[in-house]
Amino acid sequence: MNKTVAEVMLDQLSLLGVKRIYGVVGDAIIGLLDAMAKQDKMEFIPVKHESVAAFMASAEAKLTGKLAVCTATMGPGAANLLNGLGDAYSDKAPVLAITGQAPRNKIGTDYQQFVDQQELFKPFATYSANLASEDAIVDLLQKAAQTSIQQRAVTHLSIPKDLFQVNTTVKARALPTLIEGTASFEIEDLEEVAEVMKTANKPIILAGAGAKKAASAVEELAETWGAGILTSLGGKGLFKESTPCLLQGIGEGGNPHAAEVFKEADVVLIVGATWWPEGYVPNDARIIQIDPYFTSAHKGIPTELGVNGKAEQVVPLLQQSLEGHQKNVAWETQVEQVKVKWATQNEEEGQITGSPIHPSRIVRAIERTVAEDAVLTLDTGDITVWMNRNFRPSGQSVLFSGYWRSMGFGLPAAITAKLVQPEKQVVAIVGDGGLQMTLADLLTATRYNLDITVLVFNNGALQMESDKIQAAGDRELGTRLTNPDFVQVAKACGWTGFRAESDEDLESILAEAIHATGPTLVDIYTEQAFFPETEG
Repeated sequence: MNKTVAEVMLDQLSLLGVKRIYGVVGDAIIGLLDAMAKQDKMEFIPVKHESVAAFMASAEAKLTGKLAVCTATMGPGAANLLNGLGDAYSDKAPVLAITGQAPRNKIGTDYQQFVDQQELFKPFATYSANLASEDAIVDLLQKAAQTSIQQRAVTHLSIPKDLFQVNTTVKARALPTLIEGTASFEIEDLEEVAEVMKTANKPIILAGAGAKKAASAVEELAETWGAGILTSLGGKGLFKESTPCLLQGIGEGGNPHAAEVFKEADVVLIVGATWWPEGYVPNDARIIQIDPYFTSAHKGIPTELGVNGKAEQVVPLLQQSLEGHQKNVAWETQVEQVKVKWATQNEEEGQITGSPIHPSRIVRAIERTVAEDAVLTLDTGDITVWMNRNFRPSGQSVLFSGYWRSMGFGLPAAITAKLVQPEKQVVAIVGDGGLQMTLADLLTATRYNLDITVLVFNNGALQMESDKIQAAGDRELGTRLTNPDFVQVAKACGWTGFRAESDEDLESILAEAIHATGPTLVDIYTEQAFFPETEG
C-alpha cells in the first residue's frame, strides 16, 4: 500500500539513524505529528520554544556526530528555530530542520504566516528546498541528509501543510554506504608539512575538539617536536593536567600566561580547531592546519599549509617524520615554566573562600564532584570564561555554543545529552541570565524525569557584559537582573532544589544534587567578581 508523505519521511529518517525529532506543535506540521503518533521508530520531543528545539538538535549532532532533526510550524515557528540553527551552522553540526509551509495554492500570497522560507534560512542552511511534489520527498530528504552529514552543515526542508498526508508511490531508501580508508596519507604525502615543522625553533600545537581521536598522538608529537600544547575550549579534557608542556587554554578565559609563549611561536600546528584567538597569537608564525573539512574550516586563519584529513591519520605520520628532530631545550623549559606558573596560580584561585562564593571556587568544587566521564553543558556568559580558566578536566565531555555564543544553550543541551546518553552523568553549568532564557524547559526535563543537574551561578547580573562596560569606562544599563527564587521555581516544576550560600558546604551540596534521582537544581550565591583581563 502507498504511504503518505509524512510516513515516508519518517521511514527515510529512520533509515538515516534518526531516533528523535525536537519541536513545538503547530498547525502547519500536524500531518507530520499525526504520522509520528502512529509509529514507534522515533520519538517526538516537545519543548516550550522552537529555539530550544534547534539547540537540542545542535547539541545532539555535536555529541554524536550524526544527523539530528528539529521541526516547527511556518511563520513564527520557523523563525524561532534560527537562533539554534545559527549555533549548529557556526559549530558545523549536521542538523536538518523540517518546517511546515503554507498550502501549495497559497505559497507566494498574503496567506497568514507565509514567508519565503528558503530566503529566511539562507544565512544558515547550506541546502534549503520546498517540497513541490509528493513524489520528490525521498530525493529531497536524501540530498538534505547527505549535505548535512558530508559537509557538517545545516539543511532545511519546508513542506506545504497539504502535502504531509498526500499518498505517494516513492519508498524510503538508505544512503550509499561510505567506505573510508584507514590511512589516506603516506609519509611522503606530508613531506612539505614536515619540512616546515623542522624549521621550527619555537613550535606550538593548538588542539581542538577535532583532535579527540588523536590526543595521545598529539602528545607524542609534542614530545618529539619539543612543542607546547594549547587547547581551544572544545579541546579541554583531551589531555591530562600532567601532560608535559600542556599550557591549557588560550584567549579569554584561558591560561593568562599562555600568550607569553604563544606570541613567540614561529611554527603553529592547528589540529582539529577552527579558532584563531586574535590578540593572543604570533604575528609572523608559519601556520599548518589539519582538518577533515579544511575548505570550510579555516575561518580566516592565516594558514600556510592546509591538510584536508583526519587528525588520527595525519598526526602519527608527522610524528614519524620528525623522529630524531633536534629540539630547542630552552623553548621546552620556557613552556614548562609557564605551565608551572599557571598551575600554581590556578590552584590558589580555586581556594578562595567566603560568601558570596567566588566563581573560581565554584569551578573547583565542580571539578571535585563531577564524574570523570560526565557530560558538562555550558551556557554562554561569565560561567564560560571561568570554566575555561579554572576547570581542570579529567576526561569529561563539554558541550557549548562555540562560535555563535548564544545564551540559553546550557539547559537544552543537558536535556539532549541525557536523552542521547542516559547512562552518563549530565551537569549543566549556567548563569542566572542564560537560564532565564530557557527557564520554561525545566518542565521538559520533568516530563521525561531526567537525572540531570543544573548549577546556577546566581550573581544577579549579566556579569560578562557588566565587566566589559566597566573595562570600557562606560555607564551600565540593563545588566542587573530581576531573578526569581530559582529553588522555588525548580520545585514548582517538579525538580529537587538546593541552595549553596557559602563555600564551606559547597562540595557536599553539589554531590548530593548530582546523585539525587530526577532533575535537580543548585542555586549558588555567586560573587560579582570582575573577570581578569576583560577588555572593553
